[in-house]
Amino acid sequence: MRGFADWIIDVMNERTDFNGAIQIIQSISQETGQVINEQEGLYHVVINGIKNNKPSSEIRLITSVIGAVSPDKDFSAFIKLAENPDLEFIISNTTEAGITFNENDRSHDSLPASFPGKLTVLLYHRFQFFNGNKEKALIIIPCELISRNGEELKKIVLQYIQLWKLPLEFKQWIECNSFCNTLVDRIVPGFPKETIDEIKQSIGFDDKLVVMAEPFHLWVIEGPAIVREHFPADKAGLDVKFVEDHEPYRVRKVRILNGAHTALVPLAYLYGLRTVRESIENEFTGNFIKKAIYKEIIPTLDLPQEELLQFADDVVQRFQNPYIKHELITISLNSISKFKIRVIPSILEYLKRNKKLPKRLLYSLAAIIRFYKGEWNGSLIPLNDTPEVINFFKEVWKQDNLESIVAQVLSNATLWGIDLTKVEGMKETITRYLTFIHNQMLTKIEGELTN
Repeated sequence: MRGFADWIIDVMNERTDFNGAIQIIQSISQETGQVINEQEGLYHVVINGIKNNKPSSEIRLITSVIGAVSPDKDFSAFIKLAENPDLEFIISNTTEAGITFNENDRSHDSLPASFPGKLTVLLYHRFQFFNGNKEKALIIIPCELISRNGEELKKIVLQYIQLWKLPLEFKQWIECNSFCNTLVDRIVPGFPKETIDEIKQSIGFDDKLVVMAEPFHLWVIEGPAIVREHFPADKAGLDVKFVEDHEPYRVRKVRILNGAHTALVPLAYLYGLRTVRESIENEFTGNFIKKAIYKEIIPTLDLPQEELLQFADDVVQRFQNPYIKHELITISLNSISKFKIRVIPSILEYLKRNKKLPKRLLYSLAAIIRFYKGEWNGSLIPLNDTPEVINFFKEVWKQDNLESIVAQVLSNATLWGIDLTKVEGMKETITRYLTFIHNQMLTKIEGELTN
């Protein structure tokens, strides 16, 4: 958040009359909160990456943070934040696992374990302190990477109201608060250990809170008009979009950025590459994934073509970022479920619109089947997936017949959400591609993939 939302607010303060001050609620590392207070909220964001096809580097001192509070350490200070008449926004990022209901949070009189529980306690105190004044309702902007995060967070808050038997008037007041659905996109690697000495020398300050981020940033916020009026990030020249429906942007990110990652990993790894940057810069794998993006993924999406192409161009630049080392094997975590969510929909939509199968995405599917054998050129591939998935592929690869292997894998609807052998031409094409890959003729297919 310090490299994304806090940075955005700091830029807004500079370029508009927003004049926002941020109170951080540190729910995990109390040490970080202590350092934030010791440094009086000051820290630097180092932005390194590719901008306009050129290496770019800049450092910004963030002055918008006023301090940090730890609810675990000081519950009363946390609750007192609700009494601030100027409080307008609550922005959260507690990871995908953070927006969950915990039935063991039995009371609002003590600190709940879950984030939605803590939020409910804070909102209830505000409701009581201001006697249910609707003008003191808040704009809540969760940044957790789950579908329709604002709606999900509100639903769980209402669950706690029911569990704790809180007044009906409070439940009605909750409806006055705006729970926004959002999409956030920025790679924030965090503290730059390798270059921190050089950075400290440059800034002339022993900053223990330096955060590194890439230049690209996108914040899509779905909410009522009041959100845009009160949070004018777009007027600051920032890539913050206020939309009626954020879903097309979520699909764009999942299909292009995440889908390209997932489609690239198995083929590039088998080809002998180990990072995203070297994979995108390699002639074979780079051309492969670029054509997969522009020729097979983009044609399945419904946003304006100009927006899709610009986003794809940004993705390619982000893959080339020399300051961020993205290990393929790290990205390969849970690749099967990722492929199901990120790539299979593109394959099926491409088939629906074009009456033919997308060759590159199918080639990637063949590569992932081979990747999950867990061995290549006599070396083990450190697969990182659920035991069920790993054991399934282990059993499948005990046989030598590639056609049978493909049939078993594609017919497993648990893996893909659909029996892919029912898709005309799928089994035959994947078998042919897998044969090339298995026989270590990865580029033999290249001629077929040029169009």
